Amino acid sequence: MFKRKVLSIDELLPRVIRENGLETPLLQRRLIDAWDTVTGNVVAKYTGEKYIRNQTLFVHISNPALRADLSMMRSQLVRRLNEAVGSMVITDVRLI
Repeated sequence: MFKRKVLSIDELLPRVIRENGLETPLLQRRLIDAWDTVTGNVVAKYTGEKYIRNQTLFVHISNPALRADLSMMRSQLVRRLNEAVGSMVITDVRLI
């Protein structure tokens, strides 16, 4: 008989995700979903479309005053969003 190395699903799933090129899209989706948690309910109420392109998170904010306040906190938002995901997914936030 030969021995097989049996892997648990906890060991196998991350490897399969990485090998099939799904790790980055999954992390991007988690980061977009974390926006409401990181910024809070008040900001989430004025938030529209969110998407990531070239390591930049684009967020549509409908309130101009809130957009100006958040633009001054861009580096802090990048840091907190990346911490929420546990990986360096974005390098900038653009508020449109």
